[in-house]
Amino acid sequence: MLFRAATADPADLDRAATYPADGPVPALTAERIRQELASNQFRPEWIWFAEDEDGEILARALWWGRADSVRPIALDCLQVRADVVDPAAVASGLLATAHAAFGTLPSYNISLPRDWRTSPALVDAVAWRREAASRSGLSSEIERLRYEWTPAAEVPAPTGKLIFREGTDEEFLDAFVRLSTGSLDLHTQNELRSTGPEQLARDDIEFYLDCPGERSWWRLAELPDGTLAGLAIPSATPYHRNVGYLGVVPEQRGQGLIDEILAEITRFHASEGADRITATTDTVNVPMAAAFDRAGYEVTEIRLVLESPSQ
Repeated sequence: MLFRAATADPADLDRAATYPADGPVPALTAERIRQELASNQFRPEWIWFAEDEDGEILARALWWGRADSVRPIALDCLQVRADVVDPAAVASGLLATAHAAFGTLPSYNISLPRDWRTSPALVDAVAWRREAASRSGLSSEIERLRYEWTPAAEVPAPTGKLIFREGTDEEFLDAFVRLSTGSLDLHTQNELRSTGPEQLARDDIEFYLDCPGERSWWRLAELPDGTLAGLAIPSATPYHRNVGYLGVVPEQRGQGLIDEILAEITRFHASEGADRITATTDTVNVPMAAAFDRAGYEVTEIRLVLESPSQ
C-alpha cells in the first residue's frame, strides 16, 4: 500500500475533491474542498491518499490550516472506502505517515450530529476513527458542543451589572492567569498538568492574537466599583464571528456574571452586523453550556476532538 500526498496536478486535486464519502460521518463537499484549496486553507501537501497497488484510492485525509499557516492545524476529513476490511489499520498508517511528513501531530476534529450515539452506524464509524487516531498519537479526547447565534435570537440589552473596558496587555495576562484556577475547560486542565498558569495565559493570548479577530475588541469585565469580574474576548474564524474566550474570576463565580459577559460579546458582534456567531464548549462544562442556552445560542453539532496528550 502507498501513502502519499496529493500533487498540484489538477487531475490529482480533482480526485481528492470528488472522492466518494460512502460512510455515515459527514464529509466536505467537492465544492467546499475546492473553495478551501482556493483560499490556501487546504493545500496539496496537506491532502493525503492511501492507494492500493493498482492506484485505486482506499482512503483520503484532508488537513486544514489558516491561509498563512506553516503547518496544518487540524485534520478535517478522513474517509476510508467502505469495502476495506480493516479501516483502522489503513487510516492509522495514513495518519502516521502524514504526521511524520508534517513534523507535528495536528488534532483531528470529527463533526457529528448531537444524537450520534443513537446510530449504530455512526458509533462504528467513530470507533475505527478513534482507533486510528490513537495508534497515530492522538490518544486524548475532548467532546465539545458547537453553538451558533443568529439574529433570530434576541440581542441582550446591558443590565449595568458589569462595566466593560479596554485593558493593557499586563491586565489581560493577569486576568487569564486568574481565570485558569478552577476552570472546567478540559484543555486548560490538561495544559496545567504540564505548564504553569502564567505560561498557559501567554499561550492563550498568543493564540487569540493569531486569530482573525482584532486585539481592540478585547474587554475586561469589572463590577461597578472597579473590581475585576472577568474578561470578554470576541474573536473570529476565517468563516464567522466567534465568541472566542470568556470567563469569570473564581471569587466572582456563581452570581450569573457569565451571562453578562457572553451578552457583551454577542452585542459587540451583532453591532458589527454579524449574521452568525459561533462558539464551542466542552460537554462537561455544564455551566457554560447552560449560559449559551440561556443566551439563545443553539447547538448545531458535536465536535469530537482527538489530539496528542502533550497538546
